[in-house]
Amino acid sequence: MTTTPPPHTGAADRDSSAVEQRADLDPTTTASVAPSLATKDAHTGQRNTVLTRFWAQKQAKIGVIITAAVVLLAFLGPLFVPWATGYTTTEFVARPFQPDGIAGSDNLGRDVFTRFIGGGLTLLLYALLATLIGLVLGVLFGMTAAYTGGWLDSLIMRSNDVLLAIPQLVFALLAITVLGPRGWVLITVIGITHAPRIARVARSATLGVINEDYIRAAEMYAMPRLRLLTREIMPNITGPMAVEAGLRLTYSIGAIASLSFLGLGMQPPTADWGLMINENRIALSVQPWGVLLPVAAIALLTIGTNLIADSIARASASSNVGEQ
Repeated sequence: MTTTPPPHTGAADRDSSAVEQRADLDPTTTASVAPSLATKDAHTGQRNTVLTRFWAQKQAKIGVIITAAVVLLAFLGPLFVPWATGYTTTEFVARPFQPDGIAGSDNLGRDVFTRFIGGGLTLLLYALLATLIGLVLGVLFGMTAAYTGGWLDSLIMRSNDVLLAIPQLVFALLAITVLGPRGWVLITVIGITHAPRIARVARSATLGVINEDYIRAAEMYAMPRLRLLTREIMPNITGPMAVEAGLRLTYSIGAIASLSFLGLGMQPPTADWGLMINENRIALSVQPWGVLLPVAAIALLTIGTNLIADSIARASASSNVGEQ
């Protein structure tokens, strides 16, 4: 026989209930709180199980290897290139190969491989920062809406729906056109476009844990709300948040590269993969490496992060089925 889960109540209702339970607290009641600690320990064991199930998947290993290879190339590669990314030689212009460079030069005589190595670091840093901004905002608003309930929940989620109705790239194009193609503008705009989608996932995940025994025990002992959100709820929604972070990172990489290709991201002479594709497309038939190298790197990075996010989702789902 199935049982109906308890309805979601606002923070005020739970606080008043906790005060009443606390007033009647006796040794017998205190003993009844012990299962909540066991429940919390079970969630810790569940997180360890998720990591084990994640690493047991072949696609997870492939995703980690691909992503790590591209990231190491972007971060450590600039330490070993012989020239600066703006190095110019007029002797070899738009040549696929040359004596001093394995990938030749672009239409301005700059070494393609050097610019390729130097262009990944900026893209990765911008994508990571944009994802972090979206994750912080989304988790904050999502958890607050779910735990507080009532009119604040409705206000946050209706505002969220309005933002979701605006296409992400259109919003980014408008903001960058008004504020200019600066790095901080690009990071902030992409991060803000992530926040509504992350907030929906965070709210849904929070609703699944706020009625657990360890949350009720924390409320019974009048734990401050901020500490309850960060110490009790947040660690128990890391699974879905990790999946969403992986998906948002993948989108950030594609969005920043696309905006750079359109001329609204990194500006010349900065080395950037999206900008390299735009600069070298006119000489594609003569010098293909200026386009093929950044396209391959972006594709591999996207595939790697997608494999990791999908593996985390599978591991979390398998762990939840096992718990049930």
